[in-house]
Amino acid sequence: MTVTFRRPAWMLALMGLCLALLSACGAPGIWASDADVQAARYAHDGAAELTLVTIMHHRSGRGDHTALFINGRERVIFDPAGSWERSVNPRRGDVHYGMSPEAGASFYLSHVRETHYAKVQRIAVPLDVAEQAKALALAEGAVGPARCAISTARVLRQLPGFEGVGSSFFPQVLMRNFGQIPGVQEYELHHDDPELEAKARRVQAPLSTP
Repeated sequence: MTVTFRRPAWMLALMGLCLALLSACGAPGIWASDADVQAARYAHDGAAELTLVTIMHHRSGRGDHTALFINGRERVIFDPAGSWERSVNPRRGDVHYGMSPEAGASFYLSHVRETHYAKVQRIAVPLDVAEQAKALALAEGAVGPARCAISTARVLRQLPGFEGVGSSFFPQVLMRNFGQIPGVQEYELHHDDPELEAKARRVQAPLSTP
């Protein structure tokens, strides 16, 4: 007599989920060509810097997204698990290239709305620190959903002077810890500000070398 063992439906569903997660883990995602990256390259004036952006929910005070502008030999943005896309800004994993003031304003304006505002925290850093941040952001690849803060924190914690930012899944926690670093300049962008578009560019003005 042949006995057939049938796995319960819930077990099959669980196995399928595990396989999906395993296949997604470390997936390279989008990886722009060298030619596209070079064509989009934008070098920002002023000091090398890091700019932590936290998209905050007005009513709850909850942070809903984290991103990191990195200005080294070129200016990019690490937008882990983000939704912002612009055809003229190629990306590798979750690092977008060619982040001119126009591209940066596009990023800000796509997130600032009636329900959310942007907290912008800028700090000048040595050039080698900015370059290290870009390399670490590229190594993160395509970040999974709801991991924007913890992925950004993992990048920051490996940089000299940023070891104390901690590790958290919550963008507002990372924002608070980042704000305690000496030298951080803070700004906010709100949807009902008549000068929003101008300020979205002003917060990108080159920093002076420390």
